Amino acid sequence: MTVRNRIKTDEAFQYAVQSLELLSPVGHRRLMSLPFCNDVTHLEQEWDRMDTLLPLLQDTAHAKPLAELRHQLMSLHDIRNTLLQLQSHQTMTEVDLFEIKHLAHLTGAIRHNLNLLGVTDLAPLPDLDTVYHLLDPDNTGIDNFYIYDSYDPSLAPLRRALRQLQSDNSESQQAVSDLLERHDAIQQAVIQRLSGLLAPHAALLQEALETAGYWDLLLAKTQQALDWHLCRPQCGDRMELRELVHPQLSRRHHELGLRYQPVDITVQRGVCLITGANMAGKTVLLKAIGCAQLMAQHGMFVAARSATLPTVDDVVSCIGDEQDALRGLSSFAAEILRISDNLRRSRRERLLLLIDEPARTTNPVEGRAIVRSLATLLSRQEGYALLTTHYSGLDVDCRRLRVRGFDETLSQQPVNAGNISSFIDYSLEEDLSDTAPREALRIAELLGCDEEMIKEAKASL
Repeated sequence: MTVRNRIKTDEAFQYAVQSLELLSPVGHRRLMSLPFCNDVTHLEQEWDRMDTLLPLLQDTAHAKPLAELRHQLMSLHDIRNTLLQLQSHQTMTEVDLFEIKHLAHLTGAIRHNLNLLGVTDLAPLPDLDTVYHLLDPDNTGIDNFYIYDSYDPSLAPLRRALRQLQSDNSESQQAVSDLLERHDAIQQAVIQRLSGLLAPHAALLQEALETAGYWDLLLAKTQQALDWHLCRPQCGDRMELRELVHPQLSRRHHELGLRYQPVDITVQRGVCLITGANMAGKTVLLKAIGCAQLMAQHGMFVAARSATLPTVDDVVSCIGDEQDALRGLSSFAAEILRISDNLRRSRRERLLLLIDEPARTTNPVEGRAIVRSLATLLSRQEGYALLTTHYSGLDVDCRRLRVRGFDETLSQQPVNAGNISSFIDYSLEEDLSDTAPREALRIAELLGCDEEMIKEAKASL
């Protein structure tokens, strides 16, 4: 699955992707076509390139070549279709030849600045000097394309004669028309000849186009890593994230001057159950983990202080309302079908499976049985599964974590609906019990909810 498809289903990853400051349509196309990668060698090479660029982006001594490089990437046109036509030996137009000359000229300029930065070898651009000289035989150094007199010995005298006739009003228009027809025929012959000479270079031009687009993408990813204080992930057999954040929410909290608490989590193969009260951040945690895995396996850095991540075949999230009205399915039916499909996938693929409160929309007795069954089966698979739940008494042999949750001592202010998140401790702790947290009634009391309702609820416990 490519980035283009993935951002349709994962909002946190979509935010990270759409925040990349790409400068060219080629860079954007390269980004959208990035595949989900589980080749550790390829990922390490990509992260190495970003590590090499990071100090350069922070060093003011490199500000000028970086600024020029970015300016050049802004003028990179996506002429992929033109190059495909050239490769199939079609005759170019003057506009096509201008675009090809522009690419050749731009490639040389980009190579020059990459050389000044000392990073040419990270993603080498081909030498297009031969192409450029074919389209600039007089060595003008001008980016525009023109059919120069030197392309054909008859052009210069013909153009002089045309200028003379056009300046002499006594001459007939027929003579001018005849000369223009000869002139156009010669120009077309030149274009056909140039098209034939350029065709063998089509593959090299395509390589230059794609590599320049890659540089746009690489610079954007590295700049984001710098601006967002992202970390380079390490590959391992377990997931270990320190000070993990949800990139969109953490940045939004920072803009509003609100507290955002990073989270530490370690997950081994198999299944991990996460419990916690409502508002404890369990759903956000799953989304942050999924986003970190997606960013890493698309060759990006991760929104955490440090990150060790396994490589998996896919990241699958079952979060939110899965109701499909067009198929006439209830929330539970849609959810359980998706969970069932992904359970089958987990038997043949190494997945990171993130399931938020499964079976929460059915009756508690059957819901608890479904969650227990799901956790038991997932604990036998080779992948990684995180399940959040409110159910107690699951009796499953797996790792359990609990969000510490509501803590009245975190603020001196009285609790209200507007500030209650300030009283939540989002950190995780090992949970050796099999009992879900009970904080709902205490929170309801502090929020000033109906006293009789709370009293009646307590009597039912």
